Amino acid sequence: MRHLIPLLFLAACASTQDQPAAPSFPDTCGVDAYTYLVGQPATALERVLIMQEVRVIRPWTMVTMDYRAGRINFKISDQDMIADVSCG
Repeated sequence: MRHLIPLLFLAACASTQDQPAAPSFPDTCGVDAYTYLVGQPATALERVLIMQEVRVIRPWTMVTMDYRAGRINFKISDQDMIADVSCG
């Protein structure tokens, strides 16, 4: 048992460089133009004109699992802040 403790510490210090990078998805909906909204209150969406399909996803909201490449998803946090913007 005494020999396992140093191994646990070594495992905790392992490099993260060996892990693969998160997959990057193509910007099929023009989401890069709206990433500045992340961290702002959800009411900031009222001041932005978006001329394409948009889905606002609030906590505990049920959403369909369909993927639409041209749709922008705005995920709202429990604190009513824009937490994420993505295509789909």
